[in-house]
Amino acid sequence: MSRVSQPWPPVAVEPAVPHPKAPEPGTELGVHFSECFGCGDEADAGLHLRSTVGEGQVIHSRFTVTAAHQGAPGLAHGGLLACAFDEALGSTVGNLMRRPAVTGKLETDFRRPVPVGSTLFIEARLDGIAGRKIYVSADGRLDAEDGPIAVSARALFIVVGFEHFSTHGDPQALDKLAAQHEKNKQRQREERDWDINP
Repeated sequence: MSRVSQPWPPVAVEPAVPHPKAPEPGTELGVHFSECFGCGDEADAGLHLRSTVGEGQVIHSRFTVTAAHQGAPGLAHGGLLACAFDEALGSTVGNLMRRPAVTGKLETDFRRPVPVGSTLFIEARLDGIAGRKIYVSADGRLDAEDGPIAVSARALFIVVGFEHFSTHGDPQALDKLAAQHEKNKQRQREERDWDINP
């Protein structure tokens, strides 16, 4: 039986133009929330995904599979691979579009096993927008930026207002996030002062 591929995006879209204040290509992206399972540094068994802005509408992310991420012996758990792609795609939307958005749909295609100890090089890109819908897709290559594709994904993110997080999220976690952002802004101001007045 042959598989029929559905068009992506599945609807007419406008080009997804990155926000004027989106980070420049080459920028190493920081952790958006220290307790995030995907990119945070406080989640011991988390994914610790690291990302860099690429040219055009692309974010490059890296995820190294550890023993804590395995499903079958010696192989990455499929759900954790989907989580890594959700994080990489969400980082692409958040950093390039600079609009709060949540995952509406995530589809993953597992093409080859991803062993413990290997690194997935994920290239995520903006595919288009339609109203509040942002379409993104990604390929994950095994152990090198030009390695074989092990996993592909595509997702639909929905732009939401801040009230989505304040209504449904944990107020203490939101306070911690706000404090973290203020600390990051202060660090950036200090770095700019250093550049201006060496």
